[in-house]
Amino acid sequence: MTTRAAIRQATADDAEAVAAVRALVAPYKIMSPAATRHMLTVQSPGERFLPLVAERDGEVVAWASAGLNVWTSEPGQAHLSIYVHPEHRKQGIGSELADRLHQHLTEVGAIRVRTFVQPDGLEFARNLGYDGTRQMHFSGIDLTSSLPEPPETPEGIELVALDTVDPHTAYTADAIASLDEPSDSPLDAVDYDQWLEEIWNGPAMDKALSVAAMAGDEVVAFTVVETDTDRMWSGMTGTIPGYRGKGLAKLVKSVALRRAAAAGITAAYTSNDDENGPMLAVNNWLGYRRVQTELGLLRTL
Repeated sequence: MTTRAAIRQATADDAEAVAAVRALVAPYKIMSPAATRHMLTVQSPGERFLPLVAERDGEVVAWASAGLNVWTSEPGQAHLSIYVHPEHRKQGIGSELADRLHQHLTEVGAIRVRTFVQPDGLEFARNLGYDGTRQMHFSGIDLTSSLPEPPETPEGIELVALDTVDPHTAYTADAIASLDEPSDSPLDAVDYDQWLEEIWNGPAMDKALSVAAMAGDEVVAFTVVETDTDRMWSGMTGTIPGYRGKGLAKLVKSVALRRAAAAGITAAYTSNDDENGPMLAVNNWLGYRRVQTELGLLRTL
């Protein structure tokens, strides 16, 4: 007889188990146990973040979370994600996690919830009332193979590692570049102190491998590298509007991949919204190949 899974709120001590479930369900999403612990313990109070795990016989077999989006000016926007171990699906775990998270989001004032699902999870999500809005493409590249030569660095531009950049300067570029990132709600309310705590000071970002293009004292393009042992994730690549069309995104990402390969990173992963044609073209040029497409879905509460 199968033991019923017990659902409880996740704690920092669940970090390794949560990271393992995530890696099993979505191996193309890189998040180390240290970064997972940080995610479980550091959030804006306004997010009203609720992390849950499902346990069976002492083993974490599912992970889920939900909260309000605090970096947008649109009130009531929320996010939700559910990861269930493949051997423990079709047993009601995902439905119970979803019910608890939807109840929580309703209680904290959420109006609209966004989630991403793999194709085999589409029917489950639609049965919960979600409908499709967009596609997110995930791609990977083997860094032990040959990489294209980086483009020439334009005159007046200097490439530096992010660990040499003042954090407020990096934040300014990130906030500006994020304004037109394809999304269902704008990233137009990024708080500096929260960005500093969650992103800049978090254990995921490898600032020595992340690359910024400087024009004087201004970050005009950048790419963020997040690492987990010998794998990496491109956290964000952006160029501020006045410097677009100069190939800077291709340049910083190309240089970052080469530096990562030299540091012993063997595989790199990234994601792009289907509407983000310029970055999809950059990643194709770099040699990324698609490994999964997730469906971005919305539900009104």
